[in-house]
Amino acid sequence: MPRGPGREPTGPAAWRAGAADLLPGIGLCLGVALLSIALQAVEEQAFGHPYVEALVVAILGGMALRTVWEPGPGWRPGIAFGAKQLLEVAVMLLGASVSLGAIIASGPVLLIAIIAVVVVTLWASYGIGRLLGLPPKIAILIACGNAICGNSAIAAVAPVIGAEGDDVASAISFTAILGVLMVLGLPLLIPFLGLGAGEYGILAGLTVYAVPQVLAATVPAGLVATQIGTLVKLVRVLMLGPVVVALSLMASRFRDAAPAQARRRFDPLRLVPWFILGFLALAALRSLGLVPDAAVGPMTRAAGLLTVVSMAGLGLGVDVRVIGRVGGRVTAAVTLSLLLLLGVSLGLIRGLGLG
Repeated sequence: MPRGPGREPTGPAAWRAGAADLLPGIGLCLGVALLSIALQAVEEQAFGHPYVEALVVAILGGMALRTVWEPGPGWRPGIAFGAKQLLEVAVMLLGASVSLGAIIASGPVLLIAIIAVVVVTLWASYGIGRLLGLPPKIAILIACGNAICGNSAIAAVAPVIGAEGDDVASAISFTAILGVLMVLGLPLLIPFLGLGAGEYGILAGLTVYAVPQVLAATVPAGLVATQIGTLVKLVRVLMLGPVVVALSLMASRFRDAAPAQARRRFDPLRLVPWFILGFLALAALRSLGLVPDAAVGPMTRAAGLLTVVSMAGLGLGVDVRVIGRVGGRVTAAVTLSLLLLLGVSLGLIRGLGLG
């Protein structure tokens, strides 16, 4: 059976591949991505906000296409390039959206609470996944998705830990479903728990996956809840940077098969992937005011487009039978992790008197 994109040769060899070899596969990924973005736009027109993001539509669309048609050798180099290298570029560009000022502005108590929620949820969610028998990489993806920002976190972490397309598709597919259910069900907790607008806004920011979904979940509670929820969510998203860097340092130990003596020599590119160094460089420049505000928007939009294209590539390399084998355990892991996130968040809100 031909190998999927996640198993194609990667690294410098992929970058040196001729344009003629890459264009068909990249064009296919781009086509799926543009269709996904169009479908998200239809959602926004119909409902005012997207329930299923283009990122999710792209990976599901790629999987659907791969189910009925397996790309031949002429398509695979470009699909593999889109699934890996373009995703790495997208992660690097996200660094331009990180600013220390946004973190400081949230205040020390709320900042500590956000960090605590992310750290506890990461650790406990990974433990839940492993207890349910999930492979380490899928457990890491689910933990990061629940703790930080859902599908975007899964997509950003995947290249760092060397996750296969099947792993990413499994994590995103089931996380996406629960993300929509959170948007629909979270407002029901307002009267049940007696939450004020500020408390509910913090809860939504700490638990809902994507920024647009936070807006959708907080609109029923009013403007104050929306403003607070968006601020908390944005600060929570900024935790993706430190987590990705930490994972890149940890993952290199498992991927590095060089002799121990060679590993002792300091090599930044061996310890931290190039795109993480680029992420840190852009974040530092942004925090120092050296990245103009006018450039941040286009860079963030470019990162978003590249992520959708790469998710299409990942979907085109997914064997749906693999997802079927782990579906029940992934669903259980995501659900239990989400319940844990809700419990920890409510405990901190009430315990620290936030909101």
